[in-house]
Formats: sequence, C-alpha cells, structure tokens
Amino acid sequence: MVIVGAGECGARAAIALRDAGYSGPVCLIGREAHLPYERPPLSKSAITNADAPQPKTIASEEWLAGAAITLIVRNPAVRINREKRTVELADRTTLPYQKLLLATGAMPRRLPHAPESALYLRTFDDAVAIRSRLTAGCRVTIVGGGFLGLELAASARVRRADVTVIEAQPRLLMRGVPQEIAAAIEARHKAEGVDILCSQGVSEIEAIGSSVHLRTTRGEDIESDLCVIGIGVDPVTELAQRAGLAIENGIAVDEFLRTSDPDIFAAGDCCSAPLGVYDSRRFRIEAWRNAQEQGALAAANMLGGGRKHTAVPWFWSDQYEMTLHVAGLPEEGCVSVRRERADGALLLFHLAGDGRLVAASGIGAGNAVAKDVRLAEMLIAKRARPSPEQLMAARVTLKALLAR
Repeated sequence: MVIVGAGECGARAAIALRDAGYSGPVCLIGREAHLPYERPPLSKSAITNADAPQPKTIASEEWLAGAAITLIVRNPAVRINREKRTVELADRTTLPYQKLLLATGAMPRRLPHAPESALYLRTFDDAVAIRSRLTAGCRVTIVGGGFLGLELAASARVRRADVTVIEAQPRLLMRGVPQEIAAAIEARHKAEGVDILCSQGVSEIEAIGSSVHLRTTRGEDIESDLCVIGIGVDPVTELAQRAGLAIENGIAVDEFLRTSDPDIFAAGDCCSAPLGVYDSRRFRIEAWRNAQEQGALAAANMLGGGRKHTAVPWFWSDQYEMTLHVAGLPEEGCVSVRRERADGALLLFHLAGDGRLVAASGIGAGNAVAKDVRLAEMLIAKRARPSPEQLMAARVTLKALLAR
C-alpha cells in the first residue's frame, strides 16, 4: 500500500491500515522534512505559546518504525504509471503499489504580483517564519477574512501586534458561516482593536525596504511590517491529472473514495466526493476532521471494506476565548432558526425547504455549543425533520429530538 501525502489524512490512513490488521508493506510519502503533524495549531498555539514551537506530531518516529510504516520525507511523488502500478519519486526511486491513496492536500492560493516578503500559512515552517516576525507593536496586514486569516489575527493580537484584515467579500467568513455568527466574530475582533476592511480587494502590492505597501481597491494605502495572505487554497491535483484521473473541483472520487482508476483512492482536501446526506451531490471539504475520517475510510476500502462515505461535514475555529462550531453546510438551508441560551451563546439551526435539518452552527465561550452542535450533527445524519418550534424551544432538548 502506497500513500502519497504525509499530512493528517495520509498518516491516519497508514495507521488505519495497521489497525485493520493489514500486515503488508505500507509506504507514506511526504513532501516536508517533518514527521506527520497536526495543522490546526499552526495558526494558534504555534504562534502564541511562549516556548519555541514544535510540530504536534500524529505519530513518533519510533511508533512508525514499530508499526513497520515506511516514511519517506522531502521526496515527493512526481509520476504515476497506472499500467505498471508504480509511483516515481523526485529522486527517481520507483515504488510498486497494489493500492494507491492520494492524500496530496491543498496549497495556498497565491495573490498575483505579491512580493516574496508576503507570507502564506500552510506548513509548520510557514508558522515559524510568521512567528519570528510577529513582535509587539509590529504592523500586520492579513489579506483574507476566512478561518485561517481570522485565527491568525487573533493570535497576532495575543502577541500585541497591530492588525488589519482585508476581505474582498461584503463580510467575513462568507463561505460556510451564517451572517449572525460572522457578525459576532467581527464584533469580537473589533473589540480587540483589529481593523477590518470588507468589500475591499488588493489593487497594488509591493515590497518597499523591509515593509510591504498595499493599496486596496477603494484606494486605501496600508504599510505593514508583515503581510500574510490567506485567500483560500487550491487542491493539489497535478499528480492525478498527469495520470489521467478524473478531476472535478479536486480529484473526483465516488462514495467509496475510489478515483476513476479502481486501484487508486483519494481523500482529504485534494478530493471531491458525493455526500449522501446531501443527496450525493459532490463537495470538496477542507477540514481537519474530514481528513481524519476520509483517511480511515480510504484505508478500509483499500482493503476491500466497501464502506460508503456518509459523514456530516464538521468545522471548528478558536478565536480569542470563543469557539465556533459548524455541522453540515449552512448554505444548503433556506430557513434559519435561533435557539436562545441563558449563557449568551449563539446557536442556529438551518432547515431545507422540505423541513429537513441540514446544518447547525454556533459560537460561545470555550466549548459552550459543542454538545448541541454534535447532537444536531446526528440529527442531520438521520435526515431528521424537527419542527422550527422544537428547535427554538430551550425546554426541548436535542437529545430528546434524536431519541424520537
């Protein structure tokens, strides 16, 4: 078994193969120099902790060796020969495979004409580079008001930097987060002193000495000591494209995570899959838990498990003392229902036109909404149709709705 991509998804797949009792060779191919590690801390604790950051590894070198998982680092795959069932690496090593998993992830979308001194955040090394330039009083401009940009903005404020966030869309978190929750997050950032500029793109950007000069599409000039660009990611599909695999907003897979070649699977940020809970429409999910779940599912199906992808998408984000949770896809709903809570947390339920619960989202201090969103996730998976009145009434527990 060969796995291309040694991130969350690929590493979880390798571990799952061993957990399932597979005793044959397992090879995990990575582009970076590090052991497989978690990415969520990169915009948070890797920036804010007092101690020098270390990757939060998924498995130690000793564990991998004990499990007989061969990890190849700094030597990415460059070519697949489907006829011979081999993978060629950058150093021209050729590896045979019985089944192949592509867990190539995604790469930051580049801002045209941005200077080399503008940074991106995807890898641990990126986080170290950003942290090294984040000092008290430094001027930080973040281009992009999505999850990553806002988490980094919160971390920069912890380090007492002056922060400006530029977002081309009319509001923050335009993709996948309801307006009410986005407004709560914006208010929290503004209370912290973050300058937020929405409906403004970047018309000019250049390095001037040690700083970055940026002009917005509304003509505002911004000088910063550090500019970080977070305008989304693109799936890494080049290897699959060269092999002639089907591409559709990522590497196209079926409900079993098989590509157009039945001996090649794909999982995680790089692939788009039909979601059963949304009538098998195709989506590409960029999320930590999705990478875990699809990695484990791909491993099972590489061994002939025949298990379908049925999971409900789930996202979370920590910013300051608040945590945002989203289960499902809020944009699939046409009606939103709010449940009032005594602790002040915000909880929304999103219903499709036929009354089916398709998403739930919430924000509160710590994990205030985590349990309710988790219960809502189970209701979504059951394709439940609770009434708006039941969802609004705090006296009606979600656990009771699930039991019905």
